[in-house]
Amino acid sequence: MCLAVPGRVISIEGDDPLTRQGRVDFGGIVKSVNLAYVPDVREQDYVLVHVGFAITVVDPHEAERVFRYLEILEQEADEPEPGRAVPR
Repeated sequence: MCLAVPGRVISIEGDDPLTRQGRVDFGGIVKSVNLAYVPDVREQDYVLVHVGFAITVVDPHEAERVFRYLEILEQEADEPEPGRAVPR
């Protein structure tokens, strides 16, 4: 199974198209990402990132929708299942 996560490009470094890097914010976690596959990306764009590579630019509304879904999943994961003891 493959997983790609959206993030917002907050800065871009480098001129070489193959080694250009971006600092990408994933909801508060900032990572360095290779931008070779998205040559037209600009700061504040949202990108879909898979194993450290931005693979496409995504619509900001779609990225926000994914963030909301992830937030819901996180909240549900924090809630104990009915009838199940909560570990202490």
